[in-house]
Parts: sequence; structure tokens; C-alpha cells
Amino acid sequence: MAGTSEPAAALITVVGGGLAGSEAALQLADRGHRVRLVEMRPRRMTPAHRSGELAEVVCSNSFKSERADTASGGLKMELEILGSRLLAFAREARVPAGAALALDREAFADAVTRAIDSHPGIELVREEQQELPRERPSIVATGPLTSPALHEAIAREVGEEALFFYDAIAPSVLFDSIDREVVFAASRYDKGEPDYLNCPLNRQEYESFVQALLAAERVRPKDFERDAYFAGCMPIEAIAEGGPESLRFGPMRPVGLRDPRTGRRPWAVVQLRRETRDGSLYGLVGFQTQLKHPEQKRVFSMIPGLEHAEFVRLGSLHRNTYLNTPHLLDAALRLKGAGELYFAGQMIGCEGYVESLATGLVAALALDVHLRGGSWEPPPRETLLGALLAYLREPPLGRVSPMNVNFGLLPPLADPPRAKRERKEAYVERAVEAMRRWRDALPTVSRPR
Repeated sequence: MAGTSEPAAALITVVGGGLAGSEAALQLADRGHRVRLVEMRPRRMTPAHRSGELAEVVCSNSFKSERADTASGGLKMELEILGSRLLAFAREARVPAGAALALDREAFADAVTRAIDSHPGIELVREEQQELPRERPSIVATGPLTSPALHEAIAREVGEEALFFYDAIAPSVLFDSIDREVVFAASRYDKGEPDYLNCPLNRQEYESFVQALLAAERVRPKDFERDAYFAGCMPIEAIAEGGPESLRFGPMRPVGLRDPRTGRRPWAVVQLRRETRDGSLYGLVGFQTQLKHPEQKRVFSMIPGLEHAEFVRLGSLHRNTYLNTPHLLDAALRLKGAGELYFAGQMIGCEGYVESLATGLVAALALDVHLRGGSWEPPPRETLLGALLAYLREPPLGRVSPMNVNFGLLPPLADPPRAKRERKEAYVERAVEAMRRWRDALPTVSRPR
């Protein structure tokens, strides 16, 4: 990555004071750029936020595990290497939660707000951004609750068909955690390649599953999310409410399939579809859901062949404005054909607090390198951050389905340990070393001053 010249004194506009926007603003200002951070709260509130504080955490207060054998822990190690400002604030605001990084929401938001308010390189503007910034360069990181006016402005720029308004996400599992003694590969009526994995259920297993599904606790949608059913797909539990046979004639229909163990058609089937090119990750077809996360793990583990499955992404159905990233953004998270307009955060299709701030950091680094005349190369796929960005650029199924970091996105290890925990630690060790090499290859002047 060549380029060591000082940047011109251009003013960089960052729209959105959430996790991604706050991280981006601080990273750019720390590198000597002048930043104008635009946040509409508290002048105009969203349905989910409670205050005008920057980087307000509105759902869970957990940044997930910090263990070295977890994908979330590995991502934090990478962000520490890159000097994430918000990760440091989160650790200062942590509350006891075992191996997880849970935080005091108010202390965290207050620390971020004070850091931005007091930074000599940042001008904090409290107003609603209703159009895409005319001043370039700029980063848009307004998140899933982008205001209607800005949503419409983005839609005019990229085309309504390239801007999604609701998530309907099904759970995903690691392939090597699926019981292949039970689960079989086949396509209906043996047409084409056996591209699906099939979990067969007999009548008793099906009826027990439906009973548990209907009794499970659900996330109550907020008022502004209640029409998501009409914009997205029906949750699996809502389909089940249509009657005891509704799933058998819907997403769990067994027609055209035979269980090789019995030679007969199962009573019902849950199909799994590949989500990565190397087949390391599979999604439950038609299983978008609003069950609470612990309930998803409990109920979906009743499916034959998934009793010990490792769920790397859980289902959801909620409002989430996001872009068709593979068609719209380049490797620097820059809108194709729009000059110096970058996007970051959940808008580009990532899920999770830490993932969101991580993309804000990447957008800031990419913009900094660009302004200094350098050439940008994204983090390598061996890193967790690089693997997530690669998935967003080139999803196996064409369209991005919002994703958290997970081991299923990483290239396989050359000589993987047999023990699961040791294998995960090896993934993280490789990722951390790759991230250090990538950081060291960045232009020297792009480091914080």
C-alpha cells in the first residue's frame, strides 16, 4: 500500500453518531483530518433510542465473548490491534458478565460523547441529514433506523430495488456440527445436484417440535416493526399458528425426498442450504423467526441431526435498512460511481455491535489511505474482519443476508486440530497474526498521531 503524502485539508462529513459513525469520526480525527459529525438526535429521535448520547446501545448491553476460542473474541483482538477507540471505551464501561464484554450503557455512551465533543478535530452537528452529503469525502453510517427522508435520498441514488427495508433472517449452523448420520444430502425428486441437507422428522418428532415452537417465548416487536410481516417473510412460529399441519405443507414439506435410512418419505423435513462457497456454513431454509435467542437454540436443537449443532447466527425479523452491498460498494466500502461517498455499519449488511463499529473503523482507514494517495487492500480473508467483509462483497447466494462474524466465514485451516476448542483457537491465532501483518503494511502516516 503505497502513499505517504499529507492529505489536503478537506472536511470529512460523517453522518450518524452510532457505533460505526462514532468510531469512524474518532479514527479520522486522530489521524489529523477535520471531521464534521452529523447526528439528528436529540432534535429528532428514533423509535428505539432514548437519549441524544452518541453510540447509544439500544438492545442488549453485551458485546459478546472475549474468549480466544470464539469468533467474537477473535474480532475484538483484531480491533485491539487496529486501535479501535470504541472497544477501549467499552472495556472501561464493562460490568461483570463472565467471559462476555457487557457494559454500562450510560457510562459507555457518555465516554464516547465526551471524547467526540472534546476532540479538536471534530465538529458535532445536531441536525437531521435529509440528503446524501454533497460535500465529499463523506461516510454514511446511519444504521437500521435511518430517517425516512435520508432513506428516500439513498433509494434515489442507488435504486429502490437495491435498498432493503426489513430483515427476515433464518438461523445458520456450522457444517461440522451437523450429525451426518441423520442428515442427508438430496434435492427434491433427485432433480439436479443434491444441494440441500435434509433433517428428517417422524410424526412424533414433528408434533413435539411444533408444540415446543408454539410455546416458546418471542421477542415482542416494537410498534414501528409490526408491519415487517408484510414486507418480509412470515416467522416460522406464525406459520405454525395456522394449524398443526401448516409447517408440513409449508417450509417443512417432505415431498420429493426419501430418508436413506428408511427408504420412505419423512413426515416432515427441515432443509439446510449452503451459505458459504466451501460449505462450512448452512442456513435453515424458511426458518426466519422472532423467538428469543435462548429459545431458538433450545427448540431448533430438537430437530433431528441438529441436537448438537453450533448456531453461529440466530434468526430475526425486524426493521433494518441495508444496502445490496455486493452490487453497490467496492472493497473500500465506497459507493461505486459516486466518488468519495462511503458507507459503514449495519447499513452494509453486518449484524452486531462490534461488527458495526469495526466497519466504521475500516471505512475510516480506507478513506484515510485514499486521501493520502495510497492504494487500498481490505483485510485478508484469514482475519475475521476480512472474512466478514468478503462475505458482504461476494455472498454465495448473490444477495447479502445480514451476518455476524463466525468461523464458518473463514478459509479452512491447512492442518486443523481435531479438538473443537483447539481448532477455534487456531483460527483466531491465524487471524490475529494476519491482522498484525496487514496493519503493519498500512501507510505509516495513516497511524493515529
